[in-house]
Amino acid sequence: MRTWLTQVDDLLRGRKTGPELLTEGRVELPLRLFLPAAVVLGALYGFFMGWYAILTNEHPGGWMQLIASTVKMPALFLLTLAVTLPSLYVFSALIGGRLGFSATLRLLIGAIVVNVTVAASLGPILGFFTVSTTSYPFMIALNVALLAIAGFVGMVFLLRTLRRAVAPLLAYGDPVVEERAQTEDGAGETDHTREIGPLERPTRPLPRRAHWQARAIFSVWFVLYGLVGAQMGWLLRPFVGSPDLEFSWLRQREGSFFLALLRHLSDLLGGG
Repeated sequence: MRTWLTQVDDLLRGRKTGPELLTEGRVELPLRLFLPAAVVLGALYGFFMGWYAILTNEHPGGWMQLIASTVKMPALFLLTLAVTLPSLYVFSALIGGRLGFSATLRLLIGAIVVNVTVAASLGPILGFFTVSTTSYPFMIALNVALLAIAGFVGMVFLLRTLRRAVAPLLAYGDPVVEERAQTEDGAGETDHTREIGPLERPTRPLPRRAHWQARAIFSVWFVLYGLVGAQMGWLLRPFVGSPDLEFSWLRQREGSFFLALLRHLSDLLGGG
């Protein structure tokens, strides 16, 4: 347990994603430690989310909702990872990053751990408001806000790490250069490649346009990840548990997350 907490703490402090590792295409985030960490921390926030059903629902389904929220919250993050991982790998490859598919998976798992760690730290705040109000629209809006904050922090961590991984390439170009060399007998020339050292890097950086392209590509993926995560949460609902409905593991597939959020905000602002 202590090792697990130490690893998460090192991740939060940036010790697991140093530039010297990323430029070599390595990410020291063992899945055997960080995947369970994502599940446990996600379940912890889901546990706080399920309190509302116990405190407000008169039917016995409140306890089932608590269990369902605890189980479905880590599932939400892992399913979102499965859907968005291929696009992140392709986008990173387009920029010229050296992270392979396995390293990209580990990095995204690390970002999710940061995400759920922030969410779990906000869990007591969620619990406080749960025992302070009975407004269902308010609890929906509060959960969306807290998860949006946690998601933003996790994605900032991911995007900063990805930019750090491709920064040397954007600044100096690909360190594998084509070289023409004379053969030993001087009879002709042959083409070969070699890895240049730090002191041999070109003095002129790539155009500023390359930096903006990298930023734009990663920003597009950021938006895609947020859209997939939001709609995935809608498909796995309910998480909070409406006091007017009986418990069910899943609701009918209809509407969208954004339409439902607008409806709840309208009810909240209208005093409903």
